[in-house]
Amino acid sequence: MNLRTRSTNLRLLFAATIWLAGHFSQGVYAQAWPSAEETEKIAEEAFIYGLPIVMNYSVMYEFVLDPNSGQYKAPFNKLSNSANVFTYKDTTVVTPNSDTPYSMLWMDLRAEPIVISVPAIEDKRYYSIQLVDSSTFNYGYIGSRATGNAAGSYMIVGPGWQGEKPQGINQVFAAGSDFSLAIIRTQLFDPQDIDRVREIQAQYKVQPLSAFLGKPAAPAAEKIDFPKIDKQSMQSRFFSYLDFALQFIPPSPDEQEIRAQLARIGIGTGKKFSLEALPEDQRKAIAQGVEQARQRIAEAAANVGEKINGWNISSPFGDRAFYNGNWLLRAAGATAGIYGNDAIEATYPMTRSDGKGTPLDGSKHSYTLTFAEGELPPVNAFWSVTMYDGKTQLLIKNPIDRYLINSPMLPEMKKNPDGSVTIYIQSSSPGKELETNWLPAPDGPIYLVMRLYWPKTEPPSVLPPGKGTWKPPAIELAE
Repeated sequence: MNLRTRSTNLRLLFAATIWLAGHFSQGVYAQAWPSAEETEKIAEEAFIYGLPIVMNYSVMYEFVLDPNSGQYKAPFNKLSNSANVFTYKDTTVVTPNSDTPYSMLWMDLRAEPIVISVPAIEDKRYYSIQLVDSSTFNYGYIGSRATGNAAGSYMIVGPGWQGEKPQGINQVFAAGSDFSLAIIRTQLFDPQDIDRVREIQAQYKVQPLSAFLGKPAAPAAEKIDFPKIDKQSMQSRFFSYLDFALQFIPPSPDEQEIRAQLARIGIGTGKKFSLEALPEDQRKAIAQGVEQARQRIAEAAANVGEKINGWNISSPFGDRAFYNGNWLLRAAGATAGIYGNDAIEATYPMTRSDGKGTPLDGSKHSYTLTFAEGELPPVNAFWSVTMYDGKTQLLIKNPIDRYLINSPMLPEMKKNPDGSVTIYIQSSSPGKELETNWLPAPDGPIYLVMRLYWPKTEPPSVLPPGKGTWKPPAIELAE
Protein backbone atom coordinates (compact mmCIF):
# COMPACT_ATOMS: atom_id res chain seq x y z
CA MET A 1 0.00 0.00 0.00
CA ASN A 2 1.47 3.38 -0.97
CA LEU A 3 1.24 6.40 1.27
CA ARG A 4 -1.41 8.14 -0.86
CA THR A 5 -3.74 5.10 -0.78
CA ARG A 6 -3.17 4.66 2.95
CA SER A 7 -3.92 8.33 3.60
CA THR A 8 -7.11 8.14 1.55
CA ASN A 9 -8.27 5.04 3.44
CA LEU A 10 -7.61 6.66 6.79
CA ARG A 11 -9.67 9.71 5.79
CA LEU A 12 -12.53 7.46 4.68
CA LEU A 13 -12.34 5.50 7.94
CA PHE A 14 -12.34 8.68 10.00
CA ALA A 15 -15.34 10.06 8.09
CA ALA A 16 -17.22 6.81 8.51
CA THR A 17 -16.52 6.81 12.25
CA ILE A 18 -17.91 10.34 12.64
CA TRP A 19 -21.02 9.39 10.61
CA LEU A 20 -21.64 6.29 12.71
CA ALA A 21 -21.18 8.14 15.99
CA GLY A 22 -23.62 10.87 14.96
CA HIS A 23 -26.29 8.46 13.82
CA PHE A 24 -25.90 6.22 16.88
CA SER A 25 -26.37 9.18 19.21
CA GLN A 26 -29.60 10.00 17.36
CA GLY A 27 -30.95 6.50 17.95
CA VAL A 28 -30.74 5.37 14.32
CA TYR A 29 -28.97 2.17 15.30
CA ALA A 30 -31.81 0.80 17.40
CA GLN A 31 -30.47 -2.72 16.86
CA ALA A 32 -27.61 -1.82 19.24
CA TRP A 33 -30.17 -2.00 22.04
CA PRO A 34 -32.04 -5.09 23.21
CA SER A 35 -35.38 -5.67 21.53
CA ALA A 36 -38.39 -3.85 22.94
CA GLU A 37 -39.55 -7.09 24.54
CA GLU A 38 -36.17 -7.65 26.18
CA THR A 39 -35.97 -4.02 27.28
CA GLU A 40 -39.37 -4.26 28.94
CA LYS A 41 -38.26 -7.30 30.95
CA ILE A 42 -34.92 -5.72 31.86
CA ALA A 43 -36.65 -2.53 33.03
CA GLU A 44 -39.06 -4.56 35.13
CA GLU A 45 -36.26 -6.39 36.93
CA ALA A 46 -34.16 -3.20 37.14
CA PHE A 47 -36.95 -1.31 38.90
CA ILE A 48 -37.44 -4.12 41.40
CA TYR A 49 -33.70 -4.32 42.03
CA GLY A 50 -33.23 -0.55 42.18
CA LEU A 51 -36.25 0.65 44.15
CA PRO A 52 -34.69 0.29 47.65
CA ILE A 53 -31.48 1.90 46.38
CA VAL A 54 -33.30 4.94 44.98
CA MET A 55 -35.56 5.18 48.04
CA ASN A 56 -32.44 5.19 50.20
CA TYR A 57 -30.84 7.92 48.08
CA SER A 58 -34.01 10.02 48.42
CA VAL A 59 -33.93 9.72 52.22
CA MET A 60 -30.19 10.49 52.28
CA TYR A 61 -30.74 13.58 50.18
CA GLU A 62 -33.42 14.94 52.52
CA PHE A 63 -31.59 14.02 55.72
CA VAL A 64 -28.02 14.97 54.78
CA LEU A 65 -27.76 16.96 51.55
CA ASP A 66 -30.64 19.44 51.52
CA PRO A 67 -30.68 21.78 54.53
CA ASN A 68 -34.01 23.18 53.31
CA SER A 69 -35.79 19.84 52.98
CA GLY A 70 -37.70 20.18 56.24
CA GLN A 71 -36.33 16.75 57.25
CA TYR A 72 -32.63 17.69 57.41
CA LYS A 73 -30.63 16.02 60.21
CA ALA A 74 -26.89 16.72 59.83
CA PRO A 75 -24.04 16.57 57.28
CA PHE A 76 -22.09 13.40 56.60
CA ASN A 77 -20.15 11.91 59.53
CA LYS A 78 -21.91 14.02 62.13
CA LEU A 79 -24.35 12.47 64.60
CA SER A 80 -27.84 13.93 64.84
CA ASN A 81 -29.66 13.29 68.13
CA SER A 82 -33.39 13.72 68.55
CA ALA A 83 -34.77 13.59 72.06
CA ASN A 84 -38.26 13.35 70.61
CA VAL A 85 -40.03 10.47 68.90
CA PHE A 86 -41.45 10.63 65.37
CA THR A 87 -44.86 12.28 64.99
CA TYR A 88 -47.29 13.02 62.15
CA LYS A 89 -44.97 15.89 61.16
CA ASP A 90 -42.27 13.44 60.01
CA THR A 91 -43.06 12.54 56.41
CA THR A 92 -39.85 11.30 54.77
CA VAL A 93 -39.99 7.64 55.85
CA VAL A 94 -43.16 5.55 55.52
CA THR A 95 -44.37 3.51 58.50
CA PRO A 96 -42.06 5.47 60.86
CA ASN A 97 -41.14 4.14 64.28
CA SER A 98 -42.44 6.32 67.10
CA ASP A 99 -41.20 4.03 69.89
CA THR A 100 -37.72 5.31 70.58
CA PRO A 101 -35.84 8.58 70.31
CA TYR A 102 -33.47 8.35 67.36
CA SER A 103 -29.91 9.28 66.74
CA MET A 104 -28.88 9.16 63.09
CA LEU A 105 -25.54 9.11 61.40
CA TRP A 106 -24.96 9.05 57.66
CA MET A 107 -21.37 8.05 56.97
CA ASP A 108 -19.17 8.91 54.01
CA LEU A 109 -16.60 6.10 54.18
CA ARG A 110 -14.57 7.00 51.09
CA ALA A 111 -11.70 8.82 52.82
CA GLU A 112 -11.32 6.65 55.92
CA PRO A 113 -13.31 4.50 58.39
CA ILE A 114 -15.61 5.96 61.01
CA VAL A 115 -15.52 4.95 64.68
CA ILE A 116 -18.70 4.89 66.77
CA SER A 117 -18.15 4.85 70.54
CA VAL A 118 -20.95 4.09 72.99
CA PRO A 119 -21.16 4.56 76.78
CA ALA A 120 -22.09 1.94 79.33
CA ILE A 121 -25.90 1.81 79.48
CA GLU A 122 -27.97 0.41 82.35
CA ASP A 123 -28.96 -3.22 81.75
CA LYS A 124 -32.70 -2.62 81.85
CA ARG A 125 -32.57 -0.12 78.97
CA TYR A 126 -32.64 -1.42 75.41
CA TYR A 127 -30.62 0.29 72.71
CA SER A 128 -29.49 -0.71 69.25
CA ILE A 129 -27.37 0.64 66.42
CA GLN A 130 -28.54 -0.71 63.08
CA LEU A 131 -25.98 -0.46 60.27
CA VAL A 132 -27.54 -0.15 56.81
CA ASP A 133 -25.74 0.25 53.49
CA SER A 134 -26.99 1.92 50.32
CA SER A 135 -28.53 -1.34 49.12
CA THR A 136 -30.60 -1.34 52.37
CA PHE A 137 -28.78 -4.44 53.64
CA ASN A 138 -28.52 -4.59 57.44
CA TYR A 139 -24.83 -5.51 57.56
CA GLY A 140 -24.34 -5.28 61.32
CA TYR A 141 -25.67 -4.46 64.78
CA ILE A 142 -24.30 -2.86 67.91
CA GLY A 143 -26.43 -2.81 71.06
CA SER A 144 -28.17 -4.68 73.87
CA ARG A 145 -28.78 -7.89 71.92
CA ALA A 146 -25.75 -7.93 69.63
CA THR A 147 -22.87 -6.59 71.75
CA GLY A 148 -24.32 -5.91 75.20
CA ASN A 149 -24.71 -2.70 77.18
CA ALA A 150 -21.05 -2.21 78.08
CA ALA A 151 -19.05 0.72 76.72
CA GLY A 152 -17.15 0.12 73.49
CA SER A 153 -15.82 1.45 70.20
CA TYR A 154 -16.75 0.03 66.80
CA MET A 155 -15.21 0.75 63.41
CA ILE A 156 -17.22 1.04 60.20
CA VAL A 157 -15.24 0.59 56.97
CA GLY A 158 -16.13 1.10 53.33
CA PRO A 159 -15.83 -1.50 50.55
CA GLY A 160 -12.36 -0.36 49.52
CA TRP A 161 -10.75 -0.39 52.97
CA GLN A 162 -7.88 -2.74 53.77
CA GLY A 163 -6.15 -3.01 57.11
CA GLU A 164 -6.05 -4.60 60.55
CA LYS A 165 -8.30 -3.89 63.50
CA PRO A 166 -6.64 -1.11 65.54
CA GLN A 167 -6.10 -1.36 69.26
CA GLY A 168 -9.10 -0.11 71.22
CA ILE A 169 -11.65 -1.20 68.60
CA ASN A 170 -14.09 -3.87 69.78
CA GLN A 171 -15.33 -4.93 66.35
CA VAL A 172 -15.07 -3.98 62.67
CA PHE A 173 -18.14 -3.78 60.40
CA ALA A 174 -17.73 -3.68 56.62
CA ALA A 175 -20.32 -1.73 54.63
CA GLY A 176 -21.11 -2.77 51.08
CA SER A 177 -21.21 0.83 49.86
CA ASP A 178 -19.32 4.11 50.18
CA PHE A 179 -22.20 5.69 52.07
CA SER A 180 -23.88 4.05 55.04
CA LEU A 181 -26.54 4.83 57.61
CA ALA A 182 -26.36 4.12 61.34
CA ILE A 183 -29.75 4.23 63.08
CA ILE A 184 -29.48 4.45 66.87
CA ARG A 185 -32.57 3.64 68.93
CA THR A 186 -32.53 4.41 72.67
CA GLN A 187 -35.44 3.16 74.75
CA LEU A 188 -37.61 5.79 76.43
CA PHE A 189 -39.51 4.43 79.43
CA ASP A 190 -41.90 7.36 79.93
CA PRO A 191 -41.98 11.16 79.43
CA GLN A 192 -40.09 11.71 82.69
CA ASP A 193 -37.25 9.56 81.32
CA ILE A 194 -36.39 11.95 78.49
CA ASP A 195 -33.55 13.71 80.33
CA ARG A 196 -31.78 10.39 80.89
CA VAL A 197 -32.16 9.57 77.19
CA ARG A 198 -30.58 12.93 76.35
CA GLU A 199 -27.65 12.12 78.67
CA ILE A 200 -27.07 8.83 76.86
CA GLN A 201 -27.36 10.39 73.43
CA ALA A 202 -24.81 13.03 74.37
CA GLN A 203 -22.30 10.24 75.11
CA TYR A 204 -22.57 8.58 71.69
CA LYS A 205 -19.40 9.66 69.91
CA VAL A 206 -18.53 9.62 66.21
CA GLN A 207 -15.09 10.36 64.76
CA PRO A 208 -12.85 9.39 61.83
CA LEU A 209 -10.37 6.61 62.52
CA SER A 210 -7.48 9.10 62.31
CA ALA A 211 -8.96 11.16 65.15
CA PHE A 212 -9.62 8.03 67.22
CA LEU A 213 -5.94 7.05 66.81
CA GLY A 214 -4.66 10.61 67.31
CA LYS A 215 -3.15 10.76 63.80
CA PRO A 216 -3.43 13.32 60.96
CA ALA A 217 -6.65 13.17 59.00
CA ALA A 218 -6.75 11.31 55.69
CA PRO A 219 -7.00 13.39 52.47
CA ALA A 220 -10.58 14.47 51.81
CA ALA A 221 -12.60 12.43 49.35
CA GLU A 222 -13.51 13.88 45.98
CA LYS A 223 -16.43 16.31 46.02
CA ILE A 224 -19.64 14.94 44.49
CA ASP A 225 -22.38 16.81 42.66
CA PHE A 226 -25.38 15.00 44.15
CA PRO A 227 -28.48 15.31 41.91
CA LYS A 228 -31.50 16.85 43.57
CA ILE A 229 -34.37 14.43 44.13
CA ASP A 230 -37.98 14.85 45.20
CA LYS A 231 -41.11 12.72 44.94
CA GLN A 232 -41.91 13.92 41.44
CA SER A 233 -38.42 13.56 39.98
CA MET A 234 -38.03 10.19 41.66
CA GLN A 235 -40.86 8.98 39.45
CA SER A 236 -39.77 10.64 36.21
CA ARG A 237 -36.00 10.12 36.53
CA PHE A 238 -35.87 6.88 38.51
CA PHE A 239 -33.23 5.16 36.38
CA SER A 240 -31.01 8.25 36.33
CA TYR A 241 -30.90 8.18 40.12
CA LEU A 242 -30.23 4.45 40.11
CA ASP A 243 -27.42 4.94 37.60
CA PHE A 244 -25.90 7.64 39.83
CA ALA A 245 -26.19 5.63 43.06
CA LEU A 246 -24.66 2.45 41.66
CA GLN A 247 -21.23 4.02 41.25
CA PHE A 248 -20.93 3.99 45.05
CA ILE A 249 -22.07 0.36 45.45
CA PRO A 250 -19.52 -2.14 44.10
CA PRO A 251 -21.34 -5.22 42.77
CA SER A 252 -21.07 -8.48 44.69
CA PRO A 253 -21.16 -11.90 42.98
CA ASP A 254 -24.93 -12.18 43.49
CA GLU A 255 -25.39 -8.91 41.59
CA GLN A 256 -23.29 -9.67 38.52
CA GLU A 257 -26.23 -10.91 36.47
CA ILE A 258 -28.63 -8.04 37.24
CA ARG A 259 -25.88 -5.45 36.77
CA ALA A 260 -25.06 -6.92 33.37
CA GLN A 261 -28.72 -6.62 32.37
CA LEU A 262 -28.84 -3.02 33.58
CA ALA A 263 -25.82 -2.19 31.44
CA ARG A 264 -27.69 -3.39 28.35
CA ILE A 265 -30.06 -0.42 28.69
CA GLY A 266 -27.30 2.01 29.70
CA ILE A 267 -27.49 1.89 33.52
CA GLY A 268 -24.32 1.53 35.58
CA THR A 269 -21.93 1.69 32.65
CA GLY A 270 -19.88 4.60 33.93
CA LYS A 271 -21.56 6.95 31.48
CA LYS A 272 -24.40 9.23 32.52
CA PHE A 273 -27.75 7.58 31.83
CA SER A 274 -30.35 9.54 29.88
CA LEU A 275 -33.80 8.15 29.23
CA GLU A 276 -34.39 10.81 26.59
CA ALA A 277 -31.43 9.53 24.55
CA LEU A 278 -33.01 6.11 24.11
CA PRO A 279 -35.02 5.26 21.00
CA GLU A 280 -38.76 5.84 21.37
CA ASP A 281 -39.71 2.16 21.37
CA GLN A 282 -37.16 1.54 24.12
CA ARG A 283 -38.66 4.32 26.25
CA LYS A 284 -42.12 2.84 25.85
CA ALA A 285 -40.85 -0.60 26.74
CA ILE A 286 -39.17 0.76 29.87
CA ALA A 287 -42.40 2.46 30.98
CA GLN A 288 -44.31 -0.78 30.54
CA GLY A 289 -41.66 -2.70 32.45
CA VAL A 290 -41.80 -0.25 35.35
CA GLU A 291 -45.59 -0.54 35.58
CA GLN A 292 -45.35 -4.33 35.72
CA ALA A 293 -42.65 -4.04 38.40
CA ARG A 294 -44.85 -1.79 40.53
CA GLN A 295 -47.66 -4.33 40.40
CA ARG A 296 -45.35 -7.17 41.35
CA ILE A 297 -43.89 -5.23 44.28
CA ALA A 298 -47.33 -4.25 45.59
CA GLU A 299 -48.49 -7.84 45.38
CA ALA A 300 -45.34 -9.13 47.08
CA ALA A 301 -45.63 -6.54 49.88
CA ALA A 302 -49.24 -7.58 50.47
CA ASN A 303 -48.46 -11.29 50.57
CA VAL A 304 -45.06 -11.55 52.20
CA GLY A 305 -45.06 -13.64 55.37
CA GLU A 306 -47.79 -15.70 57.06
CA LYS A 307 -51.33 -14.59 57.92
CA ILE A 308 -52.21 -15.30 61.56
CA ASN A 309 -55.44 -13.97 63.07
CA GLY A 310 -55.46 -11.25 60.42
CA TRP A 311 -51.86 -10.22 61.13
CA ASN A 312 -49.16 -10.60 58.56
CA ILE A 313 -45.99 -11.83 60.28
CA SER A 314 -42.94 -11.66 58.09
CA SER A 315 -39.24 -10.94 58.02
CA PRO A 316 -38.48 -8.97 54.84
CA PHE A 317 -35.30 -7.37 56.25
CA GLY A 318 -31.77 -8.65 56.64
CA ASP A 319 -28.25 -8.70 55.29
CA ARG A 320 -27.06 -9.64 51.82
CA ALA A 321 -26.99 -13.36 52.64
CA PHE A 322 -30.57 -13.15 53.92
CA TYR A 323 -31.88 -11.90 50.56
CA ASN A 324 -29.56 -14.12 48.50
CA GLY A 325 -30.51 -12.29 45.31
CA ASN A 326 -34.25 -12.10 46.06
CA TRP A 327 -34.62 -8.49 44.92
CA LEU A 328 -38.42 -8.68 44.98
CA LEU A 329 -38.43 -9.46 48.70
CA ARG A 330 -36.03 -6.56 49.31
CA ALA A 331 -38.28 -4.18 47.34
CA ALA A 332 -41.38 -5.40 49.17
CA GLY A 333 -39.69 -4.78 52.52
CA ALA A 334 -38.57 -1.28 51.57
CA THR A 335 -42.06 -0.45 50.33
CA ALA A 336 -43.68 -1.65 53.55
CA GLY A 337 -41.25 0.33 55.71
CA ILE A 338 -37.68 1.03 54.67
CA TYR A 339 -34.89 0.31 57.20
CA GLY A 340 -36.72 -2.42 59.07
CA ASN A 341 -34.72 -4.55 61.49
CA ASP A 342 -33.69 -8.19 61.20
CA ALA A 343 -36.35 -10.40 62.79
CA ILE A 344 -34.05 -11.37 65.65
CA GLU A 345 -33.65 -7.68 66.54
CA ALA A 346 -37.29 -6.71 66.04
CA THR A 347 -40.25 -8.50 64.45
CA TYR A 348 -43.13 -6.56 62.93
CA PRO A 349 -46.60 -8.16 62.75
CA MET A 350 -48.76 -5.92 60.54
CA THR A 351 -52.45 -5.90 59.73
CA ARG A 352 -54.87 -3.99 57.53
CA SER A 353 -57.87 -6.14 58.45
CA ASP A 354 -59.77 -7.54 61.39
CA GLY A 355 -59.77 -11.22 62.31
CA LYS A 356 -62.41 -11.96 59.65
CA GLY A 357 -60.40 -10.34 56.88
CA THR A 358 -62.47 -7.14 56.60
CA PRO A 359 -60.32 -4.03 55.89
CA LEU A 360 -59.89 -1.73 58.88
CA ASP A 361 -61.61 1.65 58.49
CA GLY A 362 -61.90 4.15 61.33
CA SER A 363 -64.75 5.98 59.60
CA LYS A 364 -66.94 2.86 59.65
CA HIS A 365 -66.12 0.92 62.81
CA SER A 366 -64.53 0.89 66.23
CA TYR A 367 -62.23 -2.00 67.10
CA THR A 368 -60.59 -3.74 70.04
CA LEU A 369 -57.35 -5.66 70.48
CA THR A 370 -57.26 -7.79 73.62
CA PHE A 371 -54.25 -9.56 75.11
CA ALA A 372 -55.27 -12.35 77.46
CA GLU A 373 -53.57 -12.51 80.86
CA GLY A 374 -50.12 -14.04 80.48
CA GLU A 375 -50.22 -13.74 76.67
CA LEU A 376 -48.59 -10.36 76.09
CA PRO A 377 -45.96 -10.30 73.30
CA PRO A 378 -42.90 -12.29 74.51
CA VAL A 379 -39.85 -10.01 74.26
CA ASN A 380 -36.56 -9.39 76.04
CA ALA A 381 -36.89 -5.61 75.58
CA PHE A 382 -40.34 -4.12 74.92
CA TRP A 383 -43.27 -4.17 72.47
CA SER A 384 -45.64 -1.64 70.91
CA VAL A 385 -48.72 -1.33 68.68
CA THR A 386 -48.65 1.69 66.33
CA MET A 387 -51.49 3.20 64.25
CA TYR A 388 -50.95 4.42 60.65
CA ASP A 389 -53.02 6.13 58.02
CA GLY A 390 -53.90 3.54 55.37
CA LYS A 391 -53.40 6.02 52.52
CA THR A 392 -50.27 7.99 53.44
CA GLN A 393 -48.55 5.26 55.52
CA LEU A 394 -47.74 7.98 58.07
CA LEU A 395 -48.58 8.65 61.69
CA ILE A 396 -51.93 10.31 62.38
CA LYS A 397 -52.58 13.66 64.01
CA ASN A 398 -54.98 13.15 66.91
CA PRO A 399 -56.34 15.06 69.93
CA ILE A 400 -54.21 13.29 72.56
CA ASP A 401 -50.94 13.13 70.56
CA ARG A 402 -50.79 9.36 70.90
CA TYR A 403 -49.52 7.26 68.02
CA LEU A 404 -48.94 3.96 69.78
CA ILE A 405 -49.46 1.94 72.92
CA ASN A 406 -46.45 0.07 74.26
CA SER A 407 -45.46 -2.15 77.17
CA PRO A 408 -43.98 0.66 79.32
CA MET A 409 -47.51 2.12 79.39
CA LEU A 410 -49.04 -1.04 80.89
CA PRO A 411 -48.90 0.07 84.56
CA GLU A 412 -51.18 3.01 83.73
CA MET A 413 -53.60 1.03 81.55
CA LYS A 414 -56.92 -0.32 82.80
CA LYS A 415 -57.14 -4.12 83.03
CA ASN A 416 -60.27 -6.19 82.51
CA PRO A 417 -61.70 -8.26 85.42
CA ASP A 418 -60.08 -11.43 84.01
CA GLY A 419 -56.63 -9.80 83.91
CA SER A 420 -56.62 -9.21 80.16
CA VAL A 421 -55.74 -5.86 78.58
CA THR A 422 -57.84 -4.31 75.80
CA ILE A 423 -56.66 -1.59 73.40
CA TYR A 424 -59.50 0.51 71.96
CA ILE A 425 -58.92 1.40 68.32
CA GLN A 426 -61.39 4.08 67.26
CA SER A 427 -61.74 7.68 66.11
CA SER A 428 -63.61 8.93 69.19
CA SER A 429 -62.73 8.57 72.85
CA PRO A 430 -63.96 5.35 74.53
CA GLY A 431 -64.63 7.43 77.64
CA LYS A 432 -62.38 9.10 80.20
CA GLU A 433 -61.98 5.94 82.27
CA LEU A 434 -60.62 4.04 79.23
CA GLU A 435 -58.55 6.75 77.52
CA THR A 436 -55.33 5.19 78.85
CA ASN A 437 -56.16 2.24 76.58
CA TRP A 438 -57.19 4.34 73.56
CA LEU A 439 -55.32 4.28 70.25
CA PRO A 440 -56.88 7.10 68.18
CA ALA A 441 -57.84 6.27 64.59
CA PRO A 442 -58.60 8.58 61.65
CA ASP A 443 -61.84 8.71 59.68
CA GLY A 444 -60.61 6.41 56.96
CA PRO A 445 -58.51 3.33 56.17
CA ILE A 446 -55.94 2.34 58.79
CA TYR A 447 -53.31 -0.29 59.47
CA LEU A 448 -51.44 -1.32 62.59
CA VAL A 449 -47.91 -2.52 63.21
CA MET A 450 -46.65 -4.38 66.25
CA ARG A 451 -42.98 -3.95 67.05
CA LEU A 452 -41.50 -6.71 69.18
CA TYR A 453 -38.01 -5.61 70.21
CA TRP A 454 -35.49 -8.37 70.85
CA PRO A 455 -38.13 -11.12 70.70
CA LYS A 456 -37.55 -14.13 72.89
CA THR A 457 -36.28 -17.23 71.14
CA GLU A 458 -37.57 -19.81 73.63
CA PRO A 459 -41.31 -20.69 73.59
CA PRO A 460 -43.58 -18.86 73.61
CA SER A 461 -41.89 -16.92 70.81
CA VAL A 462 -42.86 -15.11 67.61
CA LEU A 463 -39.73 -16.57 66.00
CA PRO A 464 -39.31 -17.87 63.39
CA PRO A 465 -41.62 -15.18 61.95
CA GLY A 466 -44.98 -16.69 61.06
CA LYS A 467 -44.07 -20.08 62.51
CA GLY A 468 -43.52 -19.23 66.17
CA THR A 469 -45.46 -20.57 69.14
CA TRP A 470 -46.83 -17.11 70.10
CA LYS A 471 -49.60 -15.69 67.92
CA PRO A 472 -50.99 -12.13 68.04
CA PRO A 473 -54.70 -11.90 68.91
CA ALA A 474 -57.15 -10.81 66.19
CA ILE A 475 -58.53 -7.29 65.99
CA GLU A 476 -62.28 -7.45 66.58
CA LEU A 477 -65.23 -5.18 65.95
CA ALA A 478 -66.21 -3.35 69.13
CA GLU A 479 -69.62 -4.43 70.45
